[in-house]
Amino acid sequence: MSDGNYTPRERRTFWAAFLAGVALVVGYAVYSLWPQSFEPNAAIAQSDFPKVEITVAGEANGVIEITLRPDLAPQHVERIITLAKEGTYDNVVFHRVIDGFMAQAGDVEFGKADGNGGRAGMGGSTYPDLPAEFTEEPYVAGTVGMARSQNPNSANSQFFIMFAPGDFLNGQYTVVGNVTSGFDVVQAIKRGEGPNGSVLGKPDVMTSMRVVE
Repeated sequence: MSDGNYTPRERRTFWAAFLAGVALVVGYAVYSLWPQSFEPNAAIAQSDFPKVEITVAGEANGVIEITLRPDLAPQHVERIITLAKEGTYDNVVFHRVIDGFMAQAGDVEFGKADGNGGRAGMGGSTYPDLPAEFTEEPYVAGTVGMARSQNPNSANSQFFIMFAPGDFLNGQYTVVGNVTSGFDVVQAIKRGEGPNGSVLGKPDVMTSMRVVE
């Protein structure tokens, strides 16, 4: 699709997201040679923090349990819970997946499995963008972070799940949760082969996201 089919706002969002993505890929290139391992944090898994269960279909099939971290990012956790309860995340794809780095999803505007996949990654929810809630919580395998553009206060609905550690993200992206079950499902998510990790063809999809009461 030609650039002329995008609105000025969408073009600005695209280029901001693209530049932020380039920065992430550069950092990932440094980290990609490090050993990859996953050990769920038992204390977090057994905590009273809210949880969501994501059912995934495609090359990956199964359920991912994420324990959310209101102790780190209360506003971002509230946003994810709100969208999950509304069913807004249902049928949203993993549009950007970089092997050895992370899987990104959550574009509830353009990332629906039956929507215009060419714009996936450029949208967000109808709610306003969120102010950054950066911490020094380390990015390790299974960490869930909020995606954003170059503007630190631009996270909205998109998130990413780490395949491997990424210390270069520490203090730069809001940590919103940790995978506490189903990391094998995360590892099986279809990888991207397009520019900046975009998934070609039919990406894996979150058929549902439910808050665990």
